[in-house]
Amino acid sequence: MAKKVNAIQAVKNESVSTESWYSRFSDFDISLFRSGKHYRLYEKLGSHVVEHGRVNGTYFAVWVPNAHQVFVEGNFNGWNKASHPMQVRWDESGIWETFIPGIGTGEVYKYYIQSNSGESLEKADPFALRWEEPPSTASIVWDTWYEWKDGPWMRSRYDINALNKPMSVYEMHFGSWARSPESPDEFLSYRQMAEKLIPYLLETGFTHVEFLPLMEHPFYPSWGYQITGYFAATSRYGTPQDLMYLIEQLHQAGIGVILDWVPSHFPGDEHGLYRFDGTHLYEHEDMRKGFHPDWKSYIFNYGRNEVKSFLISNAIFWLDRYHADGLRVDAVASMLYLDYSRKDGEWIPNDEGGRENLEAISFIREFNEAVYSNFPDVQTIAEESTAFSGVSRPTFMGGLGFGMKWMMGWMHDTLNYFGKDPVHRKYNHQGITFSTVYAFTENFMLPFSHDEVVHGKGSLLDRMPGDEWQKFANLRLLYLYMFTHPGTKCLFMGCEFAQSAEWNFNQSLDWHLLEYAPHQGIKETVTVLNKLYRSEPALYEKSFESGGFEWIEGGDAENSVLVYTRKGNNPSDDLLIVLNMTPVPRKTWRIGLPAEGKWKVILNSDDSHFYGSGLFLDQNVISEEIFWHGKVQSGLMNLPPLAGLVLKKVN
Repeated sequence: MAKKVNAIQAVKNESVSTESWYSRFSDFDISLFRSGKHYRLYEKLGSHVVEHGRVNGTYFAVWVPNAHQVFVEGNFNGWNKASHPMQVRWDESGIWETFIPGIGTGEVYKYYIQSNSGESLEKADPFALRWEEPPSTASIVWDTWYEWKDGPWMRSRYDINALNKPMSVYEMHFGSWARSPESPDEFLSYRQMAEKLIPYLLETGFTHVEFLPLMEHPFYPSWGYQITGYFAATSRYGTPQDLMYLIEQLHQAGIGVILDWVPSHFPGDEHGLYRFDGTHLYEHEDMRKGFHPDWKSYIFNYGRNEVKSFLISNAIFWLDRYHADGLRVDAVASMLYLDYSRKDGEWIPNDEGGRENLEAISFIREFNEAVYSNFPDVQTIAEESTAFSGVSRPTFMGGLGFGMKWMMGWMHDTLNYFGKDPVHRKYNHQGITFSTVYAFTENFMLPFSHDEVVHGKGSLLDRMPGDEWQKFANLRLLYLYMFTHPGTKCLFMGCEFAQSAEWNFNQSLDWHLLEYAPHQGIKETVTVLNKLYRSEPALYEKSFESGGFEWIEGGDAENSVLVYTRKGNNPSDDLLIVLNMTPVPRKTWRIGLPAEGKWKVILNSDDSHFYGSGLFLDQNVISEEIFWHGKVQSGLMNLPPLAGLVLKKVN
């Protein structure tokens, strides 16, 4: 072994003598990096095409503190492991650098690392801007230059993304949204997606699209959640500039873009981050803190400053270079608790003897502070399923600093309620009303996500009880309830037209279902609900305030009828919502009214236009001075079966 290392050292010394030193790091950069405060490391580490000494070439920099020798290998040197050594910086930062003349954009490479323990490793570049298309695993020298044409959107998105504005998110998995009927095994490219997706989103009325992770991942069935190339858009669908084009086109159409981001864990692929320099560099050394038992992956060491710089730089990168309008942070619950999915004896308490992961909590707060200080016009959204307090509260108030949090409890309770035969719903009435007890403790987003239509759960349509007509009626009622409940909205692809089968990531959605009236009716229902949501201030101006919601009748378990109001800043915008959760039509049903006057039904989920029964259309409710439901004014109306009604006071 000693002879081999000496031979490599000789090659290195010869190379150093022919190349002058070049670095993108200042002493201040190194200080920020080592203190965990460098939030734009992508400008420094990785590969960068530069001109040095009047010679064009590529600068490489990688963090490998436990390395004895590091080399760049690639097509340019015939993958000769010893021909192009790197030099370690003198400042004990653990960063190795080199400038290689004559190579540029498109060059394929890896790092060959000889660790201090004598181990030999071949690793892709953690900061590479592009990777080979899987199953190949090498990095590619690339850049993120793009001449953006979304200036009007970027200048106005502070208002568009505000918490008092409507946000209806279309969650989608890129590779299985649609494929060519002629080539069902081929993915749509980023540019092809722009042609097909944007007209569809404009037609259906969603304000934002959320992509399951588009960062490079080797294992397609992970849906993108097992990331190896954190700074690289997956090459399955095109180049980084192709993705930028898609985002630009979405912005020009007035549609925001949210990216799923995974700072919670990463896979153990030998070319990735795991044991990057022969030590547990990015992950905890103690597997009671460093290994995720559910996903068989590895947990970042949030207490290591250089790792914090890596992760926060990555978040900033997607907002900076790709103009993303928000980050949906995956698996936050798994980050917050040391005993998450672990049995007694499989986890280590924190320094205070508790189960909270104090290092992760500190990291999350720092991440949100960095994001909002640099990009105050975006939103961060936590996928968090526990009762952890203050997830969407500012850090200066002791919160985690997210803009919003997924309302997982609402999702589970709602689907459990709707999954019951209507005759049994009266026995589970609290399941549909309980959410309003805690609805304003956080800034909640209401999700029907990809996790609810996989792993044997079936599609949302399949989970609705009854015959075919009742299944579709229940689904329309479910969506009307969702869109009139406080909180922003998130709906997974296919749910908007009642995909019948469970989501299959290996094939396109079943778009042929739109040839049938019931499915077209669901799509039209969602389209109209999106239009209503965006046009009625009462549905969004006070989404996160208790003053934006009031029960009129929430206790009628026997009849399973719910009545509530949604309120905006102007009382004239107030809406009245009536839900009949049974297939029994109810005539001359008296309800309390928020104010005197005539209330007109402006949306009826049982409309024949939606494939409903068409009963009791074009209703007006005239107030009478009869005390009912705690209100001085009340009126009579007819309730169609398994239907929701939205009423508004008219002059």
